[in-house]
Amino acid sequence: MRTIFILLLLVCLAGAGWLAWALLQPVTPAGQTFVLLHPGYSTRRIATELKSAGVIRSADAFILWHYLHRKRSLKAGEYLFDKSATSLEVHRRLAHGDVYFHTVVIPEGFNMFDIAQAIQNAGLGSSEEFLKIATADTALIADLAPEAKSLEGYLFPNTYEFTRMQTMEEMAGAMVKQFRQVAREIGLATDTQSADVKDHDLQQTVIVASIIEKETAAPEERPLVASVYYNRMAEHQALQADPSVIYAELLQGSYSGALHHADMQFNSNYNTYTHPGLPPGPIGNPGKTSLEAAMHPADTDYFYFVSNGNGHHRFAHSLEEHNKNVAAYRKVMAGK
Repeated sequence: MRTIFILLLLVCLAGAGWLAWALLQPVTPAGQTFVLLHPGYSTRRIATELKSAGVIRSADAFILWHYLHRKRSLKAGEYLFDKSATSLEVHRRLAHGDVYFHTVVIPEGFNMFDIAQAIQNAGLGSSEEFLKIATADTALIADLAPEAKSLEGYLFPNTYEFTRMQTMEEMAGAMVKQFRQVAREIGLATDTQSADVKDHDLQQTVIVASIIEKETAAPEERPLVASVYYNRMAEHQALQADPSVIYAELLQGSYSGALHHADMQFNSNYNTYTHPGLPPGPIGNPGKTSLEAAMHPADTDYFYFVSNGNGHHRFAHSLEEHNKNVAAYRKVMAGK
C-alpha cells in the first residue's frame, strides 16, 4: 500500500514538474514570429498552431491550463511573438486579444491606386482586392456623392491601424468615416444632411480639393490655386490641370510615369484640357487644408500659375504675365 502511495506521489510530482516546465519555462521565438488564429478555431487548433510556430513548449499543457481558466476565452487575430515568454503569458495575451496591428500611412493626395498598394505593402491583402471595393462599394458614400463611381476622394488621408481580421470593406469604411468626421469639423457636411456649405456643392468641393492637393504641397498656396480654377470655371475656360490627365491615364492603365505633349489630347472625361469644367470625379484624396481651400478660395483675378522651381508657384492674371513666369521657371530649371 505504501509502495503504491509513493508511486502515485512520484507520478504526481513528475506530472507537476512537467506542467511547471511546460507552462513556466520561457520560450524564445526564432526572430519575429506571426501566428494567425482565425475565428472558429478550437482550443486544440490554437494550441497546435502556437506549438508549430515555436511559441509554446506543449500544446497539451496549454490546453490543460486553458480548461482550468475557461472563463477567459481566446481571441482570434494575428499575434506577433518576438520576445521570450511563458505559456501562461502567451495564454494571457490571447485572452486579452493583444493582436498585432499593421500601420498603413495614407499621405494627402494619394489616389485609390496608391492606397491599394499601401494596403498590399502592409501585408493586409492584395491591391486588386482593395480596388474592387474602392470601385464598387459606393453605397458607403451614397448620401454624400450619389453619382460617385468609386470611393475616390472620400478615402481620407491619415495613419491607420488595421488587423488582418478586418475586411477590405471595413478598411475602406474606416477611411470614409474619417472623411465624414473631418467634413463635419470644417462645415462641409453635417450629421443630418449631405451638404451644408451654402454656395458650395459637396461633390464639387471634393473634386476641386483633389486637384488642389495634386497641384501644390504648400498649404498657404492652396486658396490661391482654388481661386484660379474657380475663376476659370466662371469664364467657362478649360481648367488645364495636368494631374487630371495623369489620373485619366491611370484609370485606363496607360500612364507611363511622365506626361508628354501628346497626352494632353488623351480621350477621357477626366482630361481637363479637352473637356471644360470639372472632371466627373475626384482625382485623389484631399486633406483638410485642400478641402478648406476649395470651400474658401482666395479672392483673386488669377487665371494662371506655374512652378517657380523651388516648391512654390507664380500666379498671373494675363497670359502674357504667365508666359514670363514660365520663362523664369525654365531659366531656374536650366541652371540646376
